[in-house]
Amino acid sequence: MELIEVTSNGSARDFIRVNVELNSSNPNYIRPLNKDINDVFDRKKNKAFRNGEASRWILMDNGKLIGRIAAFVNPKYKNKGDEGQIGGIGFFDCIKSQEAADILFDVSKHWLSKRGMAAMDGPINFGERDRWWGLVVSGFQPPLYFMNYNPPYYQELFEKYGFKRFYNQVCFGMDPKKPLIGRLNDRHDLFINDPAVSAKHITRKDLDKFAVDFATIYNKAWAGHGGMKELPPKAVKKIFNTLRPVLDERISWFAYHNDDPIAMFINLPDLNQYFKFLNGRFDLFHKLKFLWLKKTMKCKKFYGLVFGVVPEWQGTGIDAYLIVESAKLIQPYTDYTEYEMQWIGDFNPKMINIVERLEEPFRSRKLITYRYLFDPSKEFKPHPIL
Repeated sequence: MELIEVTSNGSARDFIRVNVELNSSNPNYIRPLNKDINDVFDRKKNKAFRNGEASRWILMDNGKLIGRIAAFVNPKYKNKGDEGQIGGIGFFDCIKSQEAADILFDVSKHWLSKRGMAAMDGPINFGERDRWWGLVVSGFQPPLYFMNYNPPYYQELFEKYGFKRFYNQVCFGMDPKKPLIGRLNDRHDLFINDPAVSAKHITRKDLDKFAVDFATIYNKAWAGHGGMKELPPKAVKKIFNTLRPVLDERISWFAYHNDDPIAMFINLPDLNQYFKFLNGRFDLFHKLKFLWLKKTMKCKKFYGLVFGVVPEWQGTGIDAYLIVESAKLIQPYTDYTEYEMQWIGDFNPKMINIVERLEEPFRSRKLITYRYLFDPSKEFKPHPIL
């Protein structure tokens, strides 16, 4: 077996080819866009390079691509505990061979150790947690956009090497056309006659205003917890503007009390419903093809990106109010027949309880973020409960 560091355009293309070739026979696999993978490792496009660094390798056997991995150091990755500074690995693919997997894990461990890391988490992203995060261990249906996808045997490759579960990531599915259960409506009705409480769906013309509201709720609900850093409104405005072309105004909602943002329910159409026809490309021709598909083919699936309530309104029922208000528009006036909520860590039982009180959700898939301690004498500790 030959391990090759990615240092050229050709090896970068091979890095993408590994994922395609190892999954090509799986009917549920959807090839990620090449640009989305390349952007992670582009110093001009990924701000994680401002303070961090990354390296990639591919593994070959007799001229055949059989594996790949990336390792990264990101000082802003806040999961630092008694173990010391934590590095990351991701974009792992490998044939069903523990020997091959160990080579990939070993090179990452060595690279991270040289940079002062005491452990490695994976598979994670060199950047934000809303993409390429976690190993799929149940629910191997087609992935959502920006979601990792892997065959079941990867779990054994990780665990036999010595990785331990740091936390579970639970996704929930729902039937968006199904009538909402009674208790949701009952809790919703607590606010229906309160003139100070309102719900609004997002609009393109006021996108900057909603971006500020998003930052307000996010920073109150999550900043400082579990490695989450504060989001400045300027950064959220930039994100929202990149989403503008694919935004469905009817499916993202905010709740307010006297015009102060107190809760949000942010959903997006699943672009993989279109991207699965592009074979990883997004040049001018494929952009036009995407627009044609978007115009002629109805997207049947949308997914939950963020559901959040500011601390002082948690447990009041405002979550039910927001869900029911959004359903008044989503259920009769959209074509969506499938809904899946992006992952929630099991370190956040309050949020899992909120979701499980909704309209009969089911656990659609589970992913795991693993941790591997370089010093086996140290005590392993799973992610603390929030």
